[in-house]
Amino acid sequence: MSTSSPEAVKKLLENMQTDLRSLSMECKKKFPPVKEAAESGIVKIKTIAARNSDILATLKENSSEVVQPFLMGCGTKEPKITQLCLAAIQRLMSHEVVSEAAAGNIINMLWQLMENGLEELKLLQTVLVLLTTNTVVHDQVLSKAIVLCFRLHFTKDNITNNTAAATVRQVVTVVFERMVAEDERFKDIVDQPPPVQGNTNRRSVSTLRPSAKDAYMLFQDLCQLVNADAPYWLVGMTEMTRTFGLELLESVLNDFPRVFLQHQEFSFLLKERVCPLVIKLFSPNIKFRQGNSSAASPAPVEKPYFPICMRLLRVVSVLIKHFYSLLVTECEIFLSLLVKFLDGEKPQWLRAVAVESVHRLCVQPHLLRSFCLSYDMKQHSTKVFRDIVNALGSFIQSLFIVLNTGNPAATNTSTGGSGAQGAAQGAAQGGPGAGGQGGSLTTQAAFEYRGTWIPLMTVSVQGSAKATYLEMLDKVEPPSIPEGYAMSVAFSALLDLVRGITSMIERALAKEEEEAVHREANPDQNTQLEPGAHLVWEEMVSACWCGLLAALSLLLDASTDETATESILKAELTVAALCGRLGLVTPRDAFITAICKASLPPHYALTVLSSNTANLNKAYSIQGQSVQIISSSSESHQQVVAVGQPLSVQPQGTVVLTAKNIQCMRTLLNLAHCHGVVLGTSWQLVLATLQHLVWILGLKPGVGGALKPGRAVEGPSTVLTTAVMTDLPVISNILSRLFESSQYLDDVSLHHLINALCSLSLEAVEMAYGNNKEPSLFAVAKLLETGLVNMNRIEILWRPLTGHLLEKVCQHPNARMREWGAEAVTSLIKAGLAYKHNPPLAQNQRLQLLLLNPLKELSNVLHADIRQKQLESVLQILQSQGDSLGPGWPLVLGVIGAIRNDQGESLIRTAFQCLQLVVTDFLPTMPCAGLQIVVDVAGSFGLQNQELNISLTSIGLLWNISDYFFQRGEAITQELEREEAALQKQAQEKGEPLNRPFHPAPPFDCLWLCLYAKLGQLCVDPRPAVRKSAGQTMFSTIAAHGTLLQQPTWHIVVWKVLFHLLDCVRKSSTTADKEKIESGGGNILIHHSRDTAEKQWAETWVLTLAGVARIFNTRRYLLQQLGDYFKAWEVLLDHIQSAALSKNSEVSLAALKSFQEILQIATPVKDSAMPTDALAAMGVPPVLIDPLSAPGPGRPLLRSDSMLERLTSYNGAELQAPPPGEESALEDAALWWSAWNTWYRTGTDSTRPPSGGTGTDRPSFVPSQPFLTALVQIFPALYQHIKTGFSMEDLRKLGVILHGAVSIPISSDASPFILPSYTEAVLTSLQEAVLTALDVLQKAICVGPENLQVMYPAIFEQLLLFVEFSCKPPQYGKMETKHVANAKYNQIQLFTPAEWVALNYVPFAERSLEVVVDLYHKTACHKAVINEKVLQNIIKTLRMPLGLKYGCPSESTWKLAVSSLLKVLSTGLPVARQHASSRKFDTMWPELANAFKDFLFTKSTPPDNVSIQEFQKNEAIDVEVVQLISTEILPFAIFIPKDFVGQIMAMLNKGSIHSQSSSFTEAEVDVRMREEFSKVCFETLLQFSFSNKVSTPQEGYISRMALSVLLKRSQDVLRRYVDDERLSGRCPLPSGQRMKLDCQLLRQQVTEIIFVLKAISTLMDSLKKTQPENVDGTTWAQVIALYPTLVECITCSSSEVSSALKEAMGPFKDFMQPPVSRVQNGES
Repeated sequence: MSTSSPEAVKKLLENMQTDLRSLSMECKKKFPPVKEAAESGIVKIKTIAARNSDILATLKENSSEVVQPFLMGCGTKEPKITQLCLAAIQRLMSHEVVSEAAAGNIINMLWQLMENGLEELKLLQTVLVLLTTNTVVHDQVLSKAIVLCFRLHFTKDNITNNTAAATVRQVVTVVFERMVAEDERFKDIVDQPPPVQGNTNRRSVSTLRPSAKDAYMLFQDLCQLVNADAPYWLVGMTEMTRTFGLELLESVLNDFPRVFLQHQEFSFLLKERVCPLVIKLFSPNIKFRQGNSSAASPAPVEKPYFPICMRLLRVVSVLIKHFYSLLVTECEIFLSLLVKFLDGEKPQWLRAVAVESVHRLCVQPHLLRSFCLSYDMKQHSTKVFRDIVNALGSFIQSLFIVLNTGNPAATNTSTGGSGAQGAAQGAAQGGPGAGGQGGSLTTQAAFEYRGTWIPLMTVSVQGSAKATYLEMLDKVEPPSIPEGYAMSVAFSALLDLVRGITSMIERALAKEEEEAVHREANPDQNTQLEPGAHLVWEEMVSACWCGLLAALSLLLDASTDETATESILKAELTVAALCGRLGLVTPRDAFITAICKASLPPHYALTVLSSNTANLNKAYSIQGQSVQIISSSSESHQQVVAVGQPLSVQPQGTVVLTAKNIQCMRTLLNLAHCHGVVLGTSWQLVLATLQHLVWILGLKPGVGGALKPGRAVEGPSTVLTTAVMTDLPVISNILSRLFESSQYLDDVSLHHLINALCSLSLEAVEMAYGNNKEPSLFAVAKLLETGLVNMNRIEILWRPLTGHLLEKVCQHPNARMREWGAEAVTSLIKAGLAYKHNPPLAQNQRLQLLLLNPLKELSNVLHADIRQKQLESVLQILQSQGDSLGPGWPLVLGVIGAIRNDQGESLIRTAFQCLQLVVTDFLPTMPCAGLQIVVDVAGSFGLQNQELNISLTSIGLLWNISDYFFQRGEAITQELEREEAALQKQAQEKGEPLNRPFHPAPPFDCLWLCLYAKLGQLCVDPRPAVRKSAGQTMFSTIAAHGTLLQQPTWHIVVWKVLFHLLDCVRKSSTTADKEKIESGGGNILIHHSRDTAEKQWAETWVLTLAGVARIFNTRRYLLQQLGDYFKAWEVLLDHIQSAALSKNSEVSLAALKSFQEILQIATPVKDSAMPTDALAAMGVPPVLIDPLSAPGPGRPLLRSDSMLERLTSYNGAELQAPPPGEESALEDAALWWSAWNTWYRTGTDSTRPPSGGTGTDRPSFVPSQPFLTALVQIFPALYQHIKTGFSMEDLRKLGVILHGAVSIPISSDASPFILPSYTEAVLTSLQEAVLTALDVLQKAICVGPENLQVMYPAIFEQLLLFVEFSCKPPQYGKMETKHVANAKYNQIQLFTPAEWVALNYVPFAERSLEVVVDLYHKTACHKAVINEKVLQNIIKTLRMPLGLKYGCPSESTWKLAVSSLLKVLSTGLPVARQHASSRKFDTMWPELANAFKDFLFTKSTPPDNVSIQEFQKNEAIDVEVVQLISTEILPFAIFIPKDFVGQIMAMLNKGSIHSQSSSFTEAEVDVRMREEFSKVCFETLLQFSFSNKVSTPQEGYISRMALSVLLKRSQDVLRRYVDDERLSGRCPLPSGQRMKLDCQLLRQQVTEIIFVLKAISTLMDSLKKTQPENVDGTTWAQVIALYPTLVECITCSSSEVSSALKEAMGPFKDFMQPPVSRVQNGES
């Protein structure tokens, strides 16, 4: 019922009258004036009730009078009366019948009561009713009422105080509510001041309306009071507390924000009064540090005071919440202060209330966004938002380090606002974890870190910041904060912060995406996006992520509660995803790293993560703010669910996985599954971690790449609890789903995923090097899985995917790793080829080649298992898709052909099966461009060295392929020419030349050339069997199909195929190994002629050279038309030469045979008909002749005539009518001279002696006798063709070669086969050939023109050199040879391991000597022979054997030499005498004299075993020589130089006396004295000494001189003998030895003296016979002078001497008287 209804009014009147009556009764006795007033009041009321219709209004008008009695009643100060009055007044108020004046009176009355301390509660009640029921109280009255309430608040009665406080609050609220109502009433009126926008300095309140003015004054005074200043308006205040004032300020600000926002006056108050006040009041808290208080503060409370501090924080929260936009600068200060209060040095309660305040901010994301916009994004502003988050993080960190006593840890901070750095240091040192219940397992949710245990409480519902300590308005002392409270609040704050920011940004992003879709749908509507929105979000995340991460990762590490862990992980996951969406890579990676680290066991070494953390630590020090991630603690109490092996290079024992690790792993999977699109490069972190976890859990890849739990025996150290065992299939399933969902990723994200898998795989690959541990196959398996599910867009990921598998995985040394790599590649290829692509593969060649390419790349892998897998795939592909390969053929063939020798037989066999399948089944379906590749591949199988049979079979395949070419020649030609034209066109468009092997030749010819080139390569294979087979096949194919080639192609065949092959064979042969090969594998024995690589190559060289020579033979008609036949001929000769100079006798001999062969063909066969057998002779197999006579099924023969016709017509033409033109003759001569040059070079090089080295070095090579023989035998035939131009120089060259050839020794092991036994004096075939060559020359000179005869002396010279060999065998370089011919050493030598044996040159030298004698006999009178002193040279040469005589290796030599000398002289002396005047023979005479002297008085002694008969024969020869002198020389002394005659005389003189030999037995003395010879000498001497025919004084002089010499010598000998006799007679001999020696000397003397005596007797005989006038007087004197000496000899003891003496002295009786004839004084 309302107060204005009639019933209410009636009731009011009744009540008032009742009240007045009661008052009257009460005051009747004590207070009469009051009684009277009451009664008159009753009258007044009745009057009003009677007269007025609007009773209430009238009552109000008269309210002063109506109220008066009650006021007086109150004045009595009687409690009962006062209560009654107050109740009545309240009733009036409640009916709003009090006027302003009455209200003033009431207030004054109440003030008195208050001052008297009466009815305090009633007073408060009355004031409240007065102010709430109406608005009549204003200005001073209002202020008095308010002061009254304030004063009552400070009484001594608790109840009163509390009631008063409540009343004050209510009153203050009423004042502001009135203002709000007033604003409402006036809101439509125009002159309303505009709402406050910014700062303004208006202080005046004159513009305010009444209620507003009251409110203004009240608020201003509240500020004054809190600041401890005197109020302006609330006059009469006696006492005031700051706590209460702050509470009032807070309630006003919180309840009436619009007042301040809409009225400039109020907002001014806010800026000018409230904010400075708050900042001032905060100062003790700021300055307080570890219990020190600062005396500088003027405030009454100088140390942090809980009630004030807490209330200030509440005020600050309100200010920030409602007035942030007004107070941007002030809020910055407040927030900075707030951050400082979280500092570790502040009291615990202060930190608790601060963290509650921060929590309040954290649940307001839009507010946080504003902070970021206003501060963090401004250039020179504090990074408030960042600091808040970092402070929270530091706060949480510090809680783990601070002791539980509540005293902060003594840490030393350098930065103003954050103790995080100190905290981190503390953490690093292990922290002083003294308190807490660390150790016992509790079920309570808690955090535990390094011994610090902090329980987790439920502090508020998610998303709301319900504070505990900020609400403790009744507490004066700081409360004790329960353990874990601050942590719990901070934890909630963090989670709320993350939740708020992420949901805000996510909503905005979703809205943006919707709008983008909408814009795309309606492009005409132009909706504007908020500019810079993204920048704010990015800045927010950038600012907060470091702090968040530091805190969350620490909490995650410390968390012991699954729910808490879940919350932390969810927070980290949402931030990571948000960063990903915003493209903030560093923070995204950092959060993902944190989750990853948490998934792995503590301290688990994972490079990706640690390197990432290192980078993050750099990022944390952004702008000097140091936030650090505390390293994870390992001792948190967690349930262990699995024990496994770490995935690392070195085995490191085991690691444990806890339930928390598994929980984190699931979060990680969840992140990858739901947010894969934004992971980008962090896929790497995620997958690396998953890989390690999968490894520790023992999951292994199965078919298609899915991971399955491995067998239990996987690792002895893998232990899984049942809890995790049930989880495994789920995890494995999520993993597979994760990669299946990659098909929904966009291309970029998919590439990120592939890249991450690849780099992960790289690490696994690195790790698997160098050990045989099981590798991690996670990445490879997942690459395969990803590839298979993305087959529809395979092109975009094919290259990175297969590239990685091929390069890194398939080539890995670890077999399991490789096997999976190959499995992945081949599965992908097969899947790719089988997939129904759109368009199909047949129409998309590029894709087909792309898919097949990795198959080719696998060929580069060296491991056999991979190649096996590859080739098995090829077989499968051939069988399933063989017919549709088309352009893929080259690639597939490339794979088949990519065989290497290091891959083992089985691989090569598999590949060869593929090739055989291709050659048998697929050649016709293959594009012709592939045929050349087939040839190459078949060739490469020939060249592999693992399986000889395959090599030989592949040569057979090449033969089959050549048949295929031959049969389908026409079709192939057409297709190839079409292709060629297309290629040519392309090349012209590009402006490049056409690049194809053997280009200028037609394409079909090129195919043949490729085939020949392949066979050519096989011809130089290291294995002899392959070379032989390939060589035969090649020469057969060239013979069989060569006619298909066009003529210019033959040019290529000759130069690029045949000569190239010869070059290669030559090179290989010359460098082949000479080591002996033990056996040819298995038990095959190798013949000694093939037991080194060199010998085997020799066979190849022989075959090849013969084959090429044969082609030159058979195809000469064709080759001569090529234009450079002469050059080819030269090259062939060069090859023959180098083969001939080969160190292998087989090759060199065969080369000479080929030489002979091509020399023989150079003379055309004089036969006009050329039947088939002639063709056969030229090496054309008869098979060919039939099919080719008609233009066969091959290409249409452009030349109409068949090969047979061409052969016969060519040969016929050439043979029937050779053109007489000079050109052909000249060319022929050129060919011959070229051949001669080759022969000369071959001869020179092969016979040149080795240079340098001593005899101990084995010479590199010595040519064999058969070779030299064959070489020399070529000359006569060759000479017939070149004799017309054969010059002296050529002859000299020939001589050098012949001399060299003959000088070459034989190796000792060959000597028994070549050397005749010593006793047979026969020539070797080489020596025969040499003499034959000279013979041919000599005969040619003989019948040739005059000018040829100048060559005679040269021939003599050559022969004489050979003659010298008899005594002085030729040296071959510095080689030591053993001379077989030397009889004395023969027995020893042939059997010692001497390496080289010189031939027996004696027969050769003797034969040469015979030839010389014969030739001289024929040519002695030739001018050249005379001029060139041939006779002198002959004599000079013979001097050596003559001088050596018995020293000659063979006795026959000197005998032959003597007889030859005699023969030559008999021919030559007459010629010499005839030419005496020309003095051409002057130099010959001394030479001859020396020859006689050397022979007759040889220094060599006859051998001991010479018989007397033999000796006498030899003496007869000496006598023969002396007789020659006496018959041929001395009679013609007139024509002979006198020196020579003198020498002859001296010689005869010497011969007549001193010719004895000292080594004879007595019996032989008389025989061995060469008495016969002496006698002849003496007689000749005497004959010419005393000859009557002295024609010139000179001759006589010579005779006299000779005689006088003779006599003097005799005299000396005799005298010496006599002296010796005397001596020996006197001295006795001392010993037997001396006796023996003397005997020997005596024997020599006796022999000599006997000879002298005999000579004297002979002289006497001669003198007797001579005419006395021929004897000179001095001669007589000398003869007579001998007599006394002879007489002295009579005493000699030797009977022999005595008898000789008798004979000598006898003739002297004729001279006992002077002669009858006159001597003219001795003058002649």
